[in-house]
Amino acid sequence: MKILLVYPHYPDTFWSFRHALKFISKKANFPPLGLLTVAAMLPGEWEKRLVDLNVQSLSDENIRWADYVFVSAMVVQKESAREVIARCNKLKAKVVAGGPLFTTGFEEFEGVDHFVLGEAEATLPPFLSDLTRGCLKPVYASDERPDIDRTPLPMWSLINMKHYSAMSLQYSRGCPFDCDFCDIIVLNGHTPRTKASQQMTKELDALYTAGWRGSLFIVDDNFIGNKRKLKEETLPAIIAWQKEKKYPFLPFTEASINLADDDELLRLMTEAGFNRVFVGIETPNEDSLVECNKMQNSNRDLAAAVKKLQNAGLEVMGGFILGFDSDPASIFSKQIHFIQNTGIVTAMVGLLNAPKGTRLYKRLKSENRLTTNFTGDNTDFSMNFIPRMKLETLMTGYKNVLDTIYSPRHYYERVVTFLKEYKPRKTAGISQLRLSHVTGFFRALWVLGFMDKGKRYFWRLIFTTLLKRPRKLPISLGLLLSGFHFRKVVESYNKVFLSLQHQDVQ
Repeated sequence: MKILLVYPHYPDTFWSFRHALKFISKKANFPPLGLLTVAAMLPGEWEKRLVDLNVQSLSDENIRWADYVFVSAMVVQKESAREVIARCNKLKAKVVAGGPLFTTGFEEFEGVDHFVLGEAEATLPPFLSDLTRGCLKPVYASDERPDIDRTPLPMWSLINMKHYSAMSLQYSRGCPFDCDFCDIIVLNGHTPRTKASQQMTKELDALYTAGWRGSLFIVDDNFIGNKRKLKEETLPAIIAWQKEKKYPFLPFTEASINLADDDELLRLMTEAGFNRVFVGIETPNEDSLVECNKMQNSNRDLAAAVKKLQNAGLEVMGGFILGFDSDPASIFSKQIHFIQNTGIVTAMVGLLNAPKGTRLYKRLKSENRLTTNFTGDNTDFSMNFIPRMKLETLMTGYKNVLDTIYSPRHYYERVVTFLKEYKPRKTAGISQLRLSHVTGFFRALWVLGFMDKGKRYFWRLIFTTLLKRPRKLPISLGLLLSGFHFRKVVESYNKVFLSLQHQDVQ
């Protein structure tokens, strides 16, 4: 068999970091870990090719070469996935589709020969068995939550690592919490399933042997879902491995805010080299937290928790949401105030949406408030339900939040606030210096220091950091490149906003 694995294109969003990656000659943030893992589950004697549309184009020759084209995607990649399927149909190539996009909405897609839904460890084996016997079915689905220690090492040989700014590794699936807007529990369940420490070190070894050095994204739904195992087994094993290899990786991950409650866990994570964590903060409005069942954030001093994580040596990247039924008219100024005062430089603010299968989706459906399908991008001024707040007020307020927090003055002020609180561990490794870093540094100096509208803030921050916090200059530059990307994306979103206003007028 000849199998072509295709990863659809991501639109340009906050999460793409596309404008920042250009400075360091990278094409995408992360490789398609799911497809690389699926490739390793296929028979070893089969020929495999992988095309990531975020780093390369898809040729007709590649499609004609394949006996089957495997497509995996998230919801935000929906339009690109449709284009890939249409091209395969035109060339009469058989299409197999899986991943989150299809698992929660496969009925929306035509032109797919076989859907392999849910977790591949459960549904791919019966597909392969039926393929061998020549009796394939249109849909393979299962609610099974497989033991992920059965998951093979990703097939890293299928990609060129030089295209990416970070590699990915999965330690666990599932989240113990029950936020009503989140589809993690729909896809991966409540109970965190984890890999053994031996499996983790094997995966680290595989990346190391493949030549990777630098950032490593632990892509878990909630890295600290099983704290006991992390503290007793997993993190001690990662620490020992990192020390032996002289800290070749800079891990970062996603976790819930209750990480700030556990001093030992914080110490172990930073000793293992973790330097960043994404936290779903959502909103400083207590009523909205209760409304969405974000109880791990409720009744706590969120700003103090963020400061504690920063003091421990973790840059906090924050997720924020506008559009809850309980949001007051003052929510926009409250969000801005919270983000600025906490120094959360990477603040991903989006509008509330209801992914299919979530508790929020079911509630809004019962209230007859659902409208269009979820685009998967909660930052593009789209909502798939009718909000309680007047839509014009919500959209205008959201635009004001983005315009404010990503304006040069506010963004650079936030970087300064963060640097004052951030206390990185001296034992953590640093990314190996490469030519792309050197050229990226000079590109940044030119673009941000001379061409960008925030150039005066740029030079002020650079000189202040050199004088007062020289060890923090690398992370400062990284944040400034991210800020350039965010401003570019906000500019494109403003065009979308003006277009929507024009449509309303008409």
